[in-house]
Amino acid sequence: MPAARRTFPFVTPPEVETGRTAEVPITIVGAGPVGLSAALDLAARGQRVLLLDRDDVVSDGSRAICIAKRTLEISDRLGIGERLLEKGVKWNVGRVFFRDQEVYHFNLLPVDAQKFPAFVNIQQYYWEEYLIDRIADEPLIDLRWKNEVTGVEQDENGVTLSVETPAGGYRVRAEWVIAADGAHSPMRAMLGLDFQGRIFEDHFLIADVRFKHEHPDERWFWFDPPFNPGQSALMHKQPDDVWRLDFQLGWNIDREEAVKPENVTPLVRGMLGPDVEFEYEWISIYTFQCRRLERFLHDRVIFAGDAAHLVSPFGARGANSGVQDIDNLGWKLDLVMRGAAPRDLLESYDHERVQAADENILNSTRATDFITPKTPVSRAWRDAVLELARTHEAIRPFINSGRLSTPKIYEDSPIETPDAPGEFTPDMKPGSPALDAPVRLADGSDGWLLEQLGERFQALVFVSGTAMAEGMAKALAATGEEKAAIEPLFVLPAGISPSGLEAHAVVDRDGLVAERYQGRAGTVYLLRPDQHVAARMRHFEPAALRRARDRAMGRG
Repeated sequence: MPAARRTFPFVTPPEVETGRTAEVPITIVGAGPVGLSAALDLAARGQRVLLLDRDDVVSDGSRAICIAKRTLEISDRLGIGERLLEKGVKWNVGRVFFRDQEVYHFNLLPVDAQKFPAFVNIQQYYWEEYLIDRIADEPLIDLRWKNEVTGVEQDENGVTLSVETPAGGYRVRAEWVIAADGAHSPMRAMLGLDFQGRIFEDHFLIADVRFKHEHPDERWFWFDPPFNPGQSALMHKQPDDVWRLDFQLGWNIDREEAVKPENVTPLVRGMLGPDVEFEYEWISIYTFQCRRLERFLHDRVIFAGDAAHLVSPFGARGANSGVQDIDNLGWKLDLVMRGAAPRDLLESYDHERVQAADENILNSTRATDFITPKTPVSRAWRDAVLELARTHEAIRPFINSGRLSTPKIYEDSPIETPDAPGEFTPDMKPGSPALDAPVRLADGSDGWLLEQLGERFQALVFVSGTAMAEGMAKALAATGEEKAAIEPLFVLPAGISPSGLEAHAVVDRDGLVAERYQGRAGTVYLLRPDQHVAARMRHFEPAALRRARDRAMGRG
């Protein structure tokens, strides 16, 4: 059986036999990349999770294949980053064609001195399998296949779910429910919620084909190619000699006829050439939308991923954004569950991730409008840009074949502490995700900065030596709060050993940590548990750090 259809056994839930209601702190609905990542994130924080999925297989095709660097960093914290990097295809070069000629190419280049590249291509079913394998080692997660949620009732203290299985039905009572059940979310429908935004009247065909060929590991995008005149096409490499081919088909088509191999083959032959031998792995067709829920937080049901927002596939913004939703939500829900933060902290999830969804929708809509112009005027302008771009470099930024996914910098978040005027440049401002850099560890081995961060509030403190670090560690030690304690990570200059220093410290081996964080002795960054900057200051002041921590927890 191919990996894309790996199945998992149904186990009769004990509640079906006893008639009792399952009582759990958190239930997650949907075991795709978003739901699986949510379960691992919460379990890593000590939360017990019930994860329900109405199916018993991983995804049936490549689907979300392009994993961005920030999502790889989150996945690394969840324990699968190395597997994704080892199996996936790393790419940097993209080429853009107009008809039968190359217009220009770009090179993302490997991300300088960071653990993960800009993007890795890997089939979604591998991604899901790696997460499921990790969950098998996590006793706090109860993953149940063939458990379909058919009813939702909320009250002030929690949510009651009705669940149907092949062996019968039962009920679940949870304090909180995360709805990660995809684009056609039954949870969304059961709560009577709908998207706002735009549906694009166009169809795209996906053909995953396996072939061996001396084709470079590059992203190729065609506007109006000879093999698909008047439309567009895209080509991406995946592991196992599988290539993702996308073909724009237009709106008025017969969907059943369009996916038949005999109708797909002329397009594939036109792209690959007449002599290339290939076989189909998966054929599918889709339309796309740029829409979202008005709010992601609905009392005690929280929406994430495609259940909360949808974008076109151009730019790899869908699944990447969904995992980043979870990265934002997990630590906040954990603190609320423990009584360490007020329930209002969850409003910042809605504020920040709605902001991220709007940014993704804006970029996705612009890309789609350029790729699929709907009026003669817009098409004429698009084609003129492509013609001029061959010889005029200044025109090339106007070409939009999908602005690639970048992590959101949370602007004006209520849980951030603004910079003091004149202390820093805008780079790495509050709301920014932390940047990676090479470091030397206390045992003398080499490592990465981001591997030392996360799942807690952390003060990244730049010091001139060990004596300075020891004094600061003592001043910061008495936060008096186990769950919300601020743990320091001291950054020592190259050439100074952390030997004998009890506090956690790294050596800025190549000076890149100081360069990327504008660091000098005394500079402090307060990092949230999701590795985003909560505050930064030029002088180490424990009281100011605690105020910023309280604000980041919704207590300011």
